[in-house]
Amino acid sequence: MSQADTLRETLDARYSCRAYRPDPVSAEVIAEVVRDAGRAPSWCNAQPWQVVVTQGAETEAFRTALLAEVERGKPGADMPWPEGYPGVYGERRRTCGYRLYEAVGIAREDRAGRAEQSMQNYHLFGAPHVAIIHAEAALGPYGAMDTGGFVTAFLLAATARGLGTIAQASVAAYPDLIRAHFDLPDTRNILCAISFGYPDPDHPANQFRTERAALDDILDLRG
Repeated sequence: MSQADTLRETLDARYSCRAYRPDPVSAEVIAEVVRDAGRAPSWCNAQPWQVVVTQGAETEAFRTALLAEVERGKPGADMPWPEGYPGVYGERRRTCGYRLYEAVGIAREDRAGRAEQSMQNYHLFGAPHVAIIHAEAALGPYGAMDTGGFVTAFLLAATARGLGTIAQASVAAYPDLIRAHFDLPDTRNILCAISFGYPDPDHPANQFRTERAALDDILDLRG
């Protein structure tokens, strides 16, 4: 199998995992994933990313603290949220949500059920580990863009090792809690979390896959 085939197979295998087995991932495998993700390119090789990864009691302590903070209802992300999802972007977003609700048996008009499913974000979907991705604030949007490459590489490196992952902007809505909980300096922007572990293949939330835009919707080849 060529390198291109291997990469395509890994890209096709990756999905947002929303249910996990309790089995922990070894420290050695976690280190391998982070080491591979660190090969992501960055502007001037600045490598602005760093990651806190929890395991065992540390995951449970953070899960408890996060849920308590959400109950207080004081979100406020370091990076601005999208102003909206116009046109096709909103359609894709809604389709993803509807497919999830359908998979777990929640009717579209069941607002309470949808809210309960949304809260699974802050339960970290039951994952045994969470990675907190943060970047140097002074590097601004380009530092965040570079760190997005690290996030993608992390997801693919984990997938290649049989792990499930889900990147979560929702968790980054509570950056003050995260910095205080993990003793991070104010100079670090909290960009997202990645809950991860071994997937539960039988859980309904893991039974659907999102579609991707056609090549013609992406590529504008000129000349």
